Amino acid sequence: MVLFYKPHIDFISEHAVDPDKRRYSITAEGPRHFIDVDHYGEYPYLELPHKWKDAVEKYSEDTLLKYGIVPWQIQTILGRLTKAFKEKNFSSILKNSAEIGHYIADSHVPLHASENYDGQLTGQKGIHAFWESRVPELLAEKNFNFFIGKAQYIKDPSGFVWERVLESAKALDSVLGFEKELSNHFPADKKYSFEKRNNLLKNQYSSAYTIAYDKMLNGMVERRMRQSIFAVASLWYTAWVNAGQPDLSGLVNQTFSEDDLKEFEKLNEYWKNGKEIGRDHE
Repeated sequence: MVLFYKPHIDFISEHAVDPDKRRYSITAEGPRHFIDVDHYGEYPYLELPHKWKDAVEKYSEDTLLKYGIVPWQIQTILGRLTKAFKEKNFSSILKNSAEIGHYIADSHVPLHASENYDGQLTGQKGIHAFWESRVPELLAEKNFNFFIGKAQYIKDPSGFVWERVLESAKALDSVLGFEKELSNHFPADKKYSFEKRNNLLKNQYSSAYTIAYDKMLNGMVERRMRQSIFAVASLWYTAWVNAGQPDLSGLVNQTFSEDDLKEFEKLNEYWKNGKEIGRDHE
């Protein structure tokens, strides 16, 4: 698999954001990125069936779509990726590999597992980007360790995905509680500062505040990122094994079709010129 994936790692990195871009053109895309699992009672949310058919029967499809479907979306893409491996479909393997990575990573963000997805219910609006963008952008390159060892075959993908969602949901109290505590004790004039982000000077959470928050979380952001990397690799591997472990060497030098390239171009146009549809869970 390395012989196939490594030459195309730039494509996968670039197109892992395609699901976000699609939110500017397809209304149905938004719910695929999150699940407000706390809508369904209290942890560990035993009232919510994990099988899609059972959940629809109990709550209706409209309700599930309203509160997010990311665990089921991951399993849908896993099925498509397995099919792509079976068919040795170069384009489909790479597109689904990139996109499943996006949804898996989303499922590892605690704020993607709650109706209070941006702290808007607790007076902490902006915490979503703080946790998933500001902390890793400041600390990941120098401080985080992303060497996680080998991928593993996942016998029960549904159970595996739901475990990740429940981990995220369980971590939410710390995400919100520690930020609230820190904000109450941190000097108000040092909480924000003008610093560069993507070569632009922006008023954002200060480096000192960000480092203090990460310390209170005891490295949670790094742990969730490491777990998401392991999950992506393991589900790629699982799809390949379930497809019969096809030889991918003949696909290494293939290229995308004209139709594929037009699809990517059209998606970029919607993203650059459009207005995002639906609720912003990021």
